Parts: sequence; C-alpha cells; structure tokens
Amino acid sequence: MKLMVIILNKIDALDYLLEGLSAAGIGGATIIESSGLAMTLSKLDSSFVSASIRALFSGNEDNRTILSVIRNDQLELARKVVYNTVGDLSMPNTGILFTVPIDFAEGINKNRKKAPNPPEKT
Repeated sequence: MKLMVIILNKIDALDYLLEGLSAAGIGGATIIESSGLAMTLSKLDSSFVSASIRALFSGNEDNRTILSVIRNDQLELARKVVYNTVGDLSMPNTGILFTVPIDFAEGINKNRKKAPNPPEKT
C-alpha cells in the first residue's frame, strides 16, 4: 500500500480529479485546504519578501492537498487520471504527485467484518 499525496494548484480541476479517481476505483480520500511556502511568505509584510516576489503570487492563493491510501497496483491508473484531468505536472502551477510507502494501516478496509459485541457483564 501507498499513501498518495496530490498537491493540486489547479483547484478548478478538483471535482473532475475526484470523479476520475473514484471511477478508477480509488474511492477514499481526504482533501485539505493548503498553501505553499512562497504564497504564505508573499502575504507577510516583511522586507524578506520583496514586492516583485509578491507580484508573482498575486493569483491563486490556495491549493488542495489530497491524501489517499492506494494499493500498489493502483498507482499507474491514478497517475493517468491525474495527467488526464490536471495536465502535465511538469508545467508551472499545476500540482505535485508523490507516494510514500505504508508499512501499517488500520481502519481503511471498507469491507472489514464488524467487530463482535463485547461479552455482557453478569
């Protein structure tokens, strides 16, 4: 299993991306509103960030970070969905995709058996 992380700059593609992932069998994800370091620094009233750098980040101010636990065999399909909905991630202001191996996970299997009821006290 892997933790797939997508940092999406093109948030107008979010709905299409989530629909595509769901259609590909990747149904569980957590979406977090996020902001990058450069964007956050551009909002500071500091001499550390010059006015010219602030001007570069005057557009879209937020991202969405999508976290999803996927099976190893789902990665290539997920990459195709991301590419088809978001575009080439090597282009500026599109997004970042990476995975992290998971060596333990609990509570993610939707088809798990219901835990037995605890014995009643007598």
